[in-house]
Amino acid sequence: MNKKTDMKKILLGLLMLTGFMYVNAQSSNNKMKQKTDPGKTKAVHSYASKPNIVYILADDLGIGDVSIYGADNNKTPIIDKLAKEGIKFNHGYTAPLCGPSRALILTGRYAFRTGGVNQDMVGRIKPENEVMIPSVLKTAGYTTALVGKWSQFSLTPKDFGFDDYLTFQGSGVYWSKEKKKAETYLENDVEKQLGSDYMPDLMHKHLTNFLATNKKKPFFLYYSMVHVHAEIQPTPDSKPGSDLYADNTAYMDKLVGKLIEVLDSLKLRENTLVVFMGDNGTAAKYAERGTIGGKQLSGKKGTMLECGSLVPFIANWPGVIAPGRVTNSLIDASDLLPTFADLTGAALPTKNVLDGRSFLPELLSKKGNAREWIFMELGNKWYVRDARWKLNRENEFFDMSNSPFEEKLMTNYADNKEATEAYKRLKIVLDHLNPAGGIIDDADGSGRHGSNVEKQKKAKEAKKENLDQ
Repeated sequence: MNKKTDMKKILLGLLMLTGFMYVNAQSSNNKMKQKTDPGKTKAVHSYASKPNIVYILADDLGIGDVSIYGADNNKTPIIDKLAKEGIKFNHGYTAPLCGPSRALILTGRYAFRTGGVNQDMVGRIKPENEVMIPSVLKTAGYTTALVGKWSQFSLTPKDFGFDDYLTFQGSGVYWSKEKKKAETYLENDVEKQLGSDYMPDLMHKHLTNFLATNKKKPFFLYYSMVHVHAEIQPTPDSKPGSDLYADNTAYMDKLVGKLIEVLDSLKLRENTLVVFMGDNGTAAKYAERGTIGGKQLSGKKGTMLECGSLVPFIANWPGVIAPGRVTNSLIDASDLLPTFADLTGAALPTKNVLDGRSFLPELLSKKGNAREWIFMELGNKWYVRDARWKLNRENEFFDMSNSPFEEKLMTNYADNKEATEAYKRLKIVLDHLNPAGGIIDDADGSGRHGSNVEKQKKAKEAKKENLDQ
């Protein structure tokens, strides 16, 4: 009897040790570099000259909106071509709402560390507390620009390290006549009138000027697109009676093509990494049309289901990234900062814990230290997911083998050895991260703006009152 007890203790100890190794492997590469040469970590790969980076972030664009991912109702031939001539990630994740997603992208840190757990709290992130991608890349001599949406953050892009910017208030700004707040925009600290211009075209004009002005120096361009955030409006190409959502997706695709044409004309393309992704899943009613192979996807913007966070994720670099590659490697948006630092030779920030890891080896078809899990958080909810299994804050355990269409709740996983071992591993990860011990949501837990939550509450109360009458 004692021998059996001792054996159980040994096996449990080995399982716990394996779990902690599973957690710590995620950040060991960065930590080892920082111990070797604190504050001076350099890229492990070298290039003839410092490569440029163009990072394109589409707004509210889920995988069901992009034809290379199998979308039934939208066509995106230019984005598809980028994927076919580069690498397509089938498992790229980010936070399921725009503000927390952008905070995760720019800082490389999970929300319970930065405080970016809901839309309003993202605005409390300060440059003295968090280091963002532009500041990191400037240590390697890069000129940086943000063109487009910035709305959830406080201050201006310049305060967080961007040398050049054009931005506007709010989201979904297309025409000035549609929204009062869209009548003005901010261009390098100067407030200007939008007038009769189409904001996405104005943004393209600005980024074209930035690229032409800085073509002889290394640059980082963060192109934070308007499309396809609601309220969906006619594009300059829309015809009477056309499908406006399809029109907007097509115009976004067209603008990506125009950007590639600018890079080609300036002879910058072969020295430029282009990364394209969505900032969260498809929004609201438009998620219903975002089917793949006739099947409805699980989740949408603002939800903790799969397609709240699973987004299009594509990288393209002629002559460097081998064409036609598709990978099932796990990527989360915290990985962008360390990847860009790895590529450029920029110093990694040492002030705060970094959660991301470089996926540059994946881009170069080399063996790297691949992720074994990703962590996602919004409001007062979170989960950790590996290639097959998912465990959330409520201790619900899911089989994700049929995602993105189905998430099967495992009620008796103890009867399944593989599931039991996976549950224990993921539980160790969540216990190690301990999101509840970090900065937590101080609102209703949904992650949304307090003003929007209040509006929805009043609308529900009014509806109930009408039904009662």
